[in-house]
Amino acid sequence: MVKLSVIVPFYNVQQYAPDTLRSLGANARDDFEFLLVDDCSRDGTPEVLRRAERELPGAVLVRHEKNGGLATARNTGIDRARGEYLTFLDGDDWLAPGYYERLVAAIEGLGCDFLRTDHVQCTGRARAVHRVPHGRRDVVLDPRAAILPADRSTSVDYAYAWAGIYHRRLAERGLLHFTDGLRTAEDRPWIWRLHREAESFAVTGLLGVFYRRGVASSLTQIGDVRQLDFLRAFDQVIAETAADRDAAELLPKAVRTYCAIISHHLGSIERFEPPVARKLKSLSAAALRRMPQDVLTEALDSMDLERATKLRRLRRRPAPAGTAA
Repeated sequence: MVKLSVIVPFYNVQQYAPDTLRSLGANARDDFEFLLVDDCSRDGTPEVLRRAERELPGAVLVRHEKNGGLATARNTGIDRARGEYLTFLDGDDWLAPGYYERLVAAIEGLGCDFLRTDHVQCTGRARAVHRVPHGRRDVVLDPRAAILPADRSTSVDYAYAWAGIYHRRLAERGLLHFTDGLRTAEDRPWIWRLHREAESFAVTGLLGVFYRRGVASSLTQIGDVRQLDFLRAFDQVIAETAADRDAAELLPKAVRTYCAIISHHLGSIERFEPPVARKLKSLSAAALRRMPQDVLTEALDSMDLERATKLRRLRRRPAPAGTAA
């Protein structure tokens, strides 16, 4: 049986894919498989991946005939995965040698549904360790209990799918798939669902994923309409949390986080194309009005004055009829 399935979407990352693939080679094992999902790349990425299919032990190449985005590409990999455990990597990031062997050993030792890890963020030549915002390490915990408190960064705010490893039983329960078609913030509904519905998790300080920031082709660097999918992602978080048995306790966290993300995008609105910037404002105003208003009022009262004032002003803004995220 395959022990570990690694799902790696690629889209127009010809410059970085060779580093990613070399690092996978330094993590290869007879019972590991690497699902390389080409999301209909238009540059030289397909040729790089065809070569990897021949040369990388455990490589399985899957090609999309139509670009579907990161969430859809990950779902393709999940559907093809045969491993007892699953994990993810992005096509422009890389790994320390032998990292996956240590990661598998860590989750097998703990016996939990999923395990979250720290990572190294790389911006140019700069390196910075980013840690899971949860204090207790290497002990099995209830993931639902790690969602709160509302006014502090918690494990659901550390949404990187590749910073962890997940038992196959989560996929069988329908908890690992992403919302098809989401172009950004696809990890947010996913991590909230995991924490609400999985039975056990743990956090470890194991380092081995190197996350490349500032890539010109990354959606975080592009100010087009795809960025607005964060609204659809957080609408899903709010709707699913509102239907949860602990909605009264969990909604303040979900609403406060949504507000913080809206404020973040408004604070860098100059990077958006002008029509997208206008749409960001109108759709964000509509999103604020869709939230539970009593919970929203409490969330704004708990935020710093600058962000709260900006969001209250937006909340009062009339939204054009017929707009949707």
